[in-house]
Amino acid sequence: MTLHVTNTLTGAKEPFEPQDSENVLLYYCGLTVSDPPHLGHARSWVHVDVMHRWLEYLGYDVRHVENFTDVNEKIVARVGEDDLGDDEADVAETYIERSLADMRSLNLLRAEVYPRVSEHVPEIIDLVETLVEKGYAYESSGSVYFDVTRFEEYGKLSNQDLEEIESQGDPDERSEKRHPADFALWKADGVDEEAVHEHSHEGVDHGDEPPTGQTWESPWGEGRPGWHIECSAMSMTHLGETLDLHVGGRDLVFPHHENEIAQSEAATDRQFANYWLHCELFQMDDEKMSSSLGNFVTVEDAVDRWGTNVLRTFLTAGSYNSKQLYGDEPIAEAQERWDRLERAHEAAVDAIDSPDAFSTVADDRLRAKIDDARETFTAAMNDDFNTREAQSALLSIASAVNRHFEETTGNGDGEDSGYDYRGLRRAVEALEELGGVLGLSFTGETTGKAALAGDVVELVLDVRERERADGNYDRADELRDELEALGIEVQDTDDGPTYRLPSDAE
Repeated sequence: MTLHVTNTLTGAKEPFEPQDSENVLLYYCGLTVSDPPHLGHARSWVHVDVMHRWLEYLGYDVRHVENFTDVNEKIVARVGEDDLGDDEADVAETYIERSLADMRSLNLLRAEVYPRVSEHVPEIIDLVETLVEKGYAYESSGSVYFDVTRFEEYGKLSNQDLEEIESQGDPDERSEKRHPADFALWKADGVDEEAVHEHSHEGVDHGDEPPTGQTWESPWGEGRPGWHIECSAMSMTHLGETLDLHVGGRDLVFPHHENEIAQSEAATDRQFANYWLHCELFQMDDEKMSSSLGNFVTVEDAVDRWGTNVLRTFLTAGSYNSKQLYGDEPIAEAQERWDRLERAHEAAVDAIDSPDAFSTVADDRLRAKIDDARETFTAAMNDDFNTREAQSALLSIASAVNRHFEETTGNGDGEDSGYDYRGLRRAVEALEELGGVLGLSFTGETTGKAALAGDVVELVLDVRERERADGNYDRADELRDELEALGIEVQDTDDGPTYRLPSDAE
């Protein structure tokens, strides 16, 4: 089955055909580094990561570029806050470092490069000059604006009529623009005082001389890049004039991505991106999770609380283009699903490494379920990266493994007894291989306080087992009761004790 994706540009689900049959050029609109990354960012990160992983699984060489916007009035507004730094560059560096650490904690594949606006100003100026020379842009009071009336296809991504589009940009730009919808490619001078105050956190006072941010010399005077031109310059610098996949949040369709198309295609006379994919918003209390709204859970706190595998199970429970709601119940469901997968994997690994696994035992039903799950998983991922159905396919493998154990004696005595070595081995391989596409790790490697909690529980259970072996049953029972008082479920089995952490283990 061929991979199909929902292309925002056409509004249709289409077969994915990259320009080069062996390579995919993928650009993701990254963060404006003015606040700590939160779960809304993590959701998009994880889904782009899954796209990257699935494309590689299909055999493509993926050139994945993801930018950091490190020149922005929101960043300038953070200067001096909480020891973040004394200038715009310092603040950006602080949050870029934290973002990269959060990416690693989420088990994201590394992009080929993470370009920054501040290191691509020459390319931005060159692009703006090209647009001025071709008549698509004009200078006004030291700023440069894109003339939307000159680009005939303006609005083709967001399906908006030019005459119905409201003014873009700051109110003080209106007198400088020919059309209210014209947008800034280059802004004269630095960030003004009102913008700093508008984006400052509540209670922060920058005094009589607020920071103004970095500026650069240009043919139109000293100034700063506009927001939209940045991604065009960075993506084309590293991936060329036409991208295969351009991914970003649904809230960026207009004006950001619409403007990217206009300025890029006006400059090159080529289609900027063949496929546009947009991640739906992450909701909290009926609002999108947002730094500006202050209703967010940071990636760092989320990973510390639940661990990487639970968090990725939660974030891939819905497809990238479906809305997702944050809450205790869906997190608890994700914890339960990951526990099922992990227990099935551990049980299968233990069984195939035991003397009760036989080469002549064949559970045809188990093997058929694994084959079916692989087909379902592949069909789901090829259907617009449908992680919800793909995750269900993984869980069906866990169910098949559990049924195999329920129906098998595992002692090698009698007809049709003993474990199906080949079948369980296939199950382990399928869980690790397909789970890896979703970024799940069955190697015991997890991240954050949840991992530490698991290590501590295992140490306590080891002590409990020694107490039982020495006949100190009362002390062993006390240890179990103490763990259960903390919300940790302990279950004794023939293969030793197992446990389950509470969903809010820290």
